[in-house]
Amino acid sequence: MARRPRLVVLASGRGTNLQAILDAVRAGALPAEVALVASDKPSPALERAERARVPALYLPPRKGVSREDYDALLADFVAAARPDLVVLAGWMRILTPVFLDRFPNRVINLHPALPGAFPGLDAIRRNYQAYRRGQATTGGVMVHYAVPEVDAGPVILAEPVPIYPGDSLRAFEARVHATEHRLIVEAIRRVLGRDAG
Repeated sequence: MARRPRLVVLASGRGTNLQAILDAVRAGALPAEVALVASDKPSPALERAERARVPALYLPPRKGVSREDYDALLADFVAAARPDLVVLAGWMRILTPVFLDRFPNRVINLHPALPGAFPGLDAIRRNYQAYRRGQATTGGVMVHYAVPEVDAGPVILAEPVPIYPGDSLRAFEARVHATEHRLIVEAIRRVLGRDAG
């Protein structure tokens, strides 16, 4: 029996994208296994990992520890899980080359906006507000290879998410999240398929 590809998921928030990955693995829709979930905060993502019986790592940043030193320690833990792919699913820290160079072309990031639009924090709200001001016509989601620059890097998948005139922020956000949950699984399948080929 062939070995299933191993995923490490880094998540700082509620863990709903992690849950989409776990659900797809359990249903057989994603032929992989989640080998480790790590968070820099005491987040619900860690609780989701524990419920799924996936090893969970809480690694908070420490005062006086540089980003590079933190990333080196994180990379050691991630490397010990022997990942085929590292998935940033709501990871809220910018990874430095100290981490990224340990896993070349094996770190992907999910961002709730289209390529080049609304990089950084709070993208959904900023996109919605820009729409209300007439400065944006749509929202979106993308999955891309991680690079040191914020929400940049070669795009694996991207999909527009419509904003409708009567939308509340909550309604738009719900559509973005639903698209994220689907697109992250599709992107993982695509990357793992390329590697297998």
